[in-house]
Amino acid sequence: MTVEDKGEKTDLTPRRRFLANLMGGRRGKRISVSNPTSIACAELINKVGVHFPDAHTDASAMAELAAAGYEVLGFDTIMPEFSVQQEAAALGCEVNWGHDNMMPETMTHPAKSPEDVVIPDNLLEKPSIKVVLDAISQLRREYGDRVAILGKVMGPWTICYHTVGVEDFLILVRLDPDQVRAYLEAYMPVTIAVANAQLRAGADAVVLPDHATGAMVSARTYAEFLVPVHRKMLAHIGGPTILHICGKCLDRIPHIATEGYDSYHFEWQNDPEKAVEAAGGQMSLLGGISNIQALLQGTPDDVYKQARYNIEAGVDSIGPECAISLQTPLENLKAIIAAAEEGY
Repeated sequence: MTVEDKGEKTDLTPRRRFLANLMGGRRGKRISVSNPTSIACAELINKVGVHFPDAHTDASAMAELAAAGYEVLGFDTIMPEFSVQQEAAALGCEVNWGHDNMMPETMTHPAKSPEDVVIPDNLLEKPSIKVVLDAISQLRREYGDRVAILGKVMGPWTICYHTVGVEDFLILVRLDPDQVRAYLEAYMPVTIAVANAQLRAGADAVVLPDHATGAMVSARTYAEFLVPVHRKMLAHIGGPTILHICGKCLDRIPHIATEGYDSYHFEWQNDPEKAVEAAGGQMSLLGGISNIQALLQGTPDDVYKQARYNIEAGVDSIGPECAISLQTPLENLKAIIAAAEEGY
């Protein structure tokens, strides 16, 4: 009789635990805790002594702050990219890299038509791209046998938000769908190239934020524009992928489940039980804990209750629903680990 036949479960390293949950494999003693977007907050920044904007532009600083998600909080993943502007900067957008109380933001939108899109031959050598690749390589060397290392690259829809501008791009969805398709086709090679470069640098999986949230994009529009692009794109990415979209997305989870993603990183406003049902076992689900209601404004007990609800609903890896607020208390983040350690 095996150990698991007796009702006991073997322990797994953080890396194996996360990858097993991500890919639908064996369960260890507890569920994994992850955040594939950003774990940086002011308390963690001050505790480590690595500050913005250095953590966006210096590989060693980026890696050190990211590693605190494991070293200080106990998460099973390390993801060293805290902004969503790395590709935008490499594609000609002016970026304000922020400070400890402000995340980076794109200041200019240089693309006025698909014909304006020029992907640099040295894309992977651009400072905003290379810094992430170097940070991933450092983290792989130091933590890669124990902790899951994640990459992050924006999907083509999000890249369009940055290079075209959110409002101008969404207007085109209604007025000139062919131009939207042309933009998505033009930027798809950026996502593919950066994702594969991060995997080669040592990432175990890559998260692709592509922000077609229900607040701005209908499920019909999602199916029309993003489903074919994602299917085509994912056929050229050589490792596990995690889609991230903020907001209410229950109506598009069945579409997402057909695209080829290994997992979807979702928000609390999508009821976890309904999200699990909508995914239909075709991909894993990550996240599910409210950044605002629980992690920022709540107590450790509020976080604990949401975490346990996600576990009982069948979510595969629990954690913050998105990049956390810079004002998030560390004690609330640690409450996720406490809930996970109670087991399944």
